[in-house]
Amino acid sequence: MVQSPPAPQFATLVDLLRHRAQHQPDQLAYQFLEDGKKEAAAYTHQALDQQARAIAALLQQSEAKGERALLLYPQGVEVMAAFCGCLYAGVIAIPVPPPDAGRMKRALPRLREIVKDAAASYVLSTQRIIELFQESDVEFPEFDTMTWIDTEQVDLSLADQWQDPQVDKDVLAYLQYTSGSTSVPKGVMLSHYNLMHHSAYLQRACGYTPDGATVTWMPYFHDYGLVEGLIQPLYTGVPCYIMSPLAFVKRPQRWLEAISKYGATHSQAPNFAYDQCVRRVKPAKREGLDLSRWKAAGNAAEPINPRVMREFAEAYAPHGFQWTTFAPAYGLAEATLLVSSKPVGTEPVILPVNADALEQGKVALAAAGEACRDTVSCGQLVCETEVVIANPDTYVRCQPDEVGEIWVADPGVAAGYWKRPEVSRETFGARLAGESGGPYLRTGDLGFLRKGELYITGRIKDLIIIRGTNHYPQDIEWTVQHLSDVLRPDYGAAFSIIDDGEEKLVVVQEVERQHQLTLNGEEILADIRQAISEVHELQVSAIALVKSGNVLKTSSGKIQRRACRSSFLAGTLEVIADWSENPRFSSKMRDFSNDIESLARQVQTSHS
Repeated sequence: MVQSPPAPQFATLVDLLRHRAQHQPDQLAYQFLEDGKKEAAAYTHQALDQQARAIAALLQQSEAKGERALLLYPQGVEVMAAFCGCLYAGVIAIPVPPPDAGRMKRALPRLREIVKDAAASYVLSTQRIIELFQESDVEFPEFDTMTWIDTEQVDLSLADQWQDPQVDKDVLAYLQYTSGSTSVPKGVMLSHYNLMHHSAYLQRACGYTPDGATVTWMPYFHDYGLVEGLIQPLYTGVPCYIMSPLAFVKRPQRWLEAISKYGATHSQAPNFAYDQCVRRVKPAKREGLDLSRWKAAGNAAEPINPRVMREFAEAYAPHGFQWTTFAPAYGLAEATLLVSSKPVGTEPVILPVNADALEQGKVALAAAGEACRDTVSCGQLVCETEVVIANPDTYVRCQPDEVGEIWVADPGVAAGYWKRPEVSRETFGARLAGESGGPYLRTGDLGFLRKGELYITGRIKDLIIIRGTNHYPQDIEWTVQHLSDVLRPDYGAAFSIIDDGEEKLVVVQEVERQHQLTLNGEEILADIRQAISEVHELQVSAIALVKSGNVLKTSSGKIQRRACRSSFLAGTLEVIADWSENPRFSSKMRDFSNDIESLARQVQTSHS
């Protein structure tokens, strides 16, 4: 492999790619692997630069500088050309999930909100996706006023007409939208400086070197997939081999085969991906794999299960995978990407903490015979990143043995949310009570620091993260409550629990009082499981149909999901009917059905 010099400190991604195109024109930048295996479309640095200049010149003809443009693409190399093309034109890129024919109705509400929030006026996409919108019977009037560009048809000769937009480091490069829900999604504002600063951090902290290679299947519209999966290889000057998420889901071994074939040194995935590679890739399919060059297996975007890590390391040790290769990490889009990561070449740290103390917000090592939760460290703070653990209510710095909210300060932290000054001040402007310093980014995640290692224990916000995908509880609750009139509207709670080291979905739903005696529990439970699977593509771990009064609200009418979760775990819910994939949760919940049966007998006796 031809080695490339490390990236000089450039102000913008435009300067970086121009440098690569001039000094390493023929070096491979991106290679798409169709079905995760067959080499398809590819870009050298020179070809990527030419395509980006052609797209930018077309945008410049419309005087689009400063406008916002949606990027709607299948996973592949084309989205990087469009992303760079926007930056070359001074246009603010917005990577968003592409819809497919079977999911237009589900995808469009979020797209509509993003278009409205960002006041986006351009859509960069492919002919196939443009035709999906044209042929769809779903109304989307917002898109009628937007300019659509099929970047596959852009004339490359336009590249010669491109003019440097003269953007500086503080200009916005793109908006990273939060996952969205029934509320409007928020656009994290990320500048060229955020990208360049953080890419330099990643190079130092994650051990990227010019003689490496990367493989990614993480979606480009996810901060993990975009920043470390796609931008970091360009920054370092190493080839990036791209698979689609669907190719991984269909055949997880293709991910490992690509890492083996191309000698990848870096590749990332959520915890569930490593589990899939253990469960679904049989020993015979592992024959011939060589994972010995893989030096940083990033593991983030969802809770990290130490059991999965151990099983993966044991399964693939015969194929060159080392325990030190695992790189647990923690991050969020508001910090550009990573806050912490395990240093390359070191062993992961797994801390046995007292589970009961942890539920009370205290950190204590588990003694023999005590309930223990093995908690994986998300590594050490990335370079000069500052983190404090604060009480989320009082803003007082927590003691070393206390769990608190993770607050972050670093020049790489985003400027805030697009057109949301009040929310931005609340999230990005936190200050510790009685102390100087800051401002800090409030992550909404709970954790603690111990001996320089950052541990994540949960989150303040109700967001549910399963298989690396964010799900908002109110969306799931809405789906459940619209299944039947017997379910009490606005009195359900969806939340997650950690079971065997994995984040799993639980739904608690009240039953209307007049239907409690006649409820067909088995039928309703089956309907709930099916609806959640079809609408949200999630497997629910436990469902409890409960008596009225079990799902509490605040004085302002908000569902108290954390209180409901505590009642579920404590077994104090008054249950009419329930289902759980883990029998221990059913046995812990108070069986209210016996009370119902007793009441029914009393009613029958009084009437006879």
